[in-house]
Amino acid sequence: MHGIQQLACGVVAAVAAGRSLNAVLAAQWRKHPQLTSQQRATITDLSYGTLRFGAQLESILAQLLTRPLRDRSLHWLLLVSLFQLQRTRAAPYAVVDGAVRCATHLGEPQAAGLINAVLRNFLRRRAALLSKTEQNEVGRYSYPQWWIDKLRAQYPQHAAAILEAGNLHPPFTLRCNRRRNTREEYLALLEQHNVAATAVGAEGVTLARAVPVERVPGFAEGRVSVQDAAAQLAAPLLDVHDGMRVLDACAGPGGKATHLMEIADIDLTALDSDATRLERVRQNFERLRLGGAQTLFADANDTDRWWDGEPFQRILADVSCSATGVVRRHPDIKWLRRPSDTPGYVAQQRGLLDSLWRLLASGGKLLYTTCSVFQEENSQQIAEFLVRHADARRLPLCAVTTSDGTPEGQLLPDNEHDGFFYALLEKN
Repeated sequence: MHGIQQLACGVVAAVAAGRSLNAVLAAQWRKHPQLTSQQRATITDLSYGTLRFGAQLESILAQLLTRPLRDRSLHWLLLVSLFQLQRTRAAPYAVVDGAVRCATHLGEPQAAGLINAVLRNFLRRRAALLSKTEQNEVGRYSYPQWWIDKLRAQYPQHAAAILEAGNLHPPFTLRCNRRRNTREEYLALLEQHNVAATAVGAEGVTLARAVPVERVPGFAEGRVSVQDAAAQLAAPLLDVHDGMRVLDACAGPGGKATHLMEIADIDLTALDSDATRLERVRQNFERLRLGGAQTLFADANDTDRWWDGEPFQRILADVSCSATGVVRRHPDIKWLRRPSDTPGYVAQQRGLLDSLWRLLASGGKLLYTTCSVFQEENSQQIAEFLVRHADARRLPLCAVTTSDGTPEGQLLPDNEHDGFFYALLEKN
């Protein structure tokens, strides 16, 4: 137990220091190739859970300590252990014993007594500690206060639901490759493998339980892709048809680009400024047996270096954003985002929109999308774009059903899908 706890502590500490959770986990797997798949899964669960409920765990720990710990490694050890005691089925004695041995292994044998006392104190006072934590918004929702305040100001009717949705385990949703099978055929395949699933959206299937991607029936053969139900709306909304010249300006890792190729025989340019993400696009095209697309390593803003001057009839702009609509998939976002980050994202998005608009043919359509719920990046961004560009008009999105009191095109996270924003613009 203590080895798993120690590795999870290292992951949480690295994220708290500013690193991406996915990057930290990948580094751990490279450093410890002997770990079994089950051990990796446990470390992942502990890391995700501790980061997801970090603010609540911090509040509990503050009540259990008379003064903050000077040794941060012990701090992270206690957070991980508190998460285990509160939200996993691990035997309490095993968690406590593992944490004590972990402290010794970290070179802090004198702290073993403290670790033991703090964790056992939590077990004795659990109900009272949780009750006091619930009295504070940060402890109750496990988000930074600035984030809570922003959502309450922008979504007074839905703020609590958005916060709570971000703490849920995300649905494991697949998109059926219409060139390889229908959804009904794929659901029949799942039934043959005793995998429980339900249909979602037009082509989606949500599994009752998440499984490693290599164990998804038909995945290796290109019958399905992993893609959230909200993200599956993008390609159909762009309204592509055979023969069209289409640009996916931020294509990595390829979910939307491959969907476009499944829908129609188009002349697609899949562009990304990250070589690793672009390689993922190529791999997905190959796995899904979709040929004919051009992948291009370039900065979409720097059009003079890569654009050949021929306008595109359709452009997909799935822009970089705060990713606040997918925080349940990436709980490290709660630790990494700052209030000062949003203006930077807004400026990047504004610049990219203006650059891409020049490349769109008259009568063409550009689909702007983010996985954010912050309105500065979404409805406000589009409103300002329409003021700057008299030759643009916003088209209605019949396929996007928004909640009462939310801006047009804004999907809030729920049990079925992540938080996303869509705006379809036509050039006069």
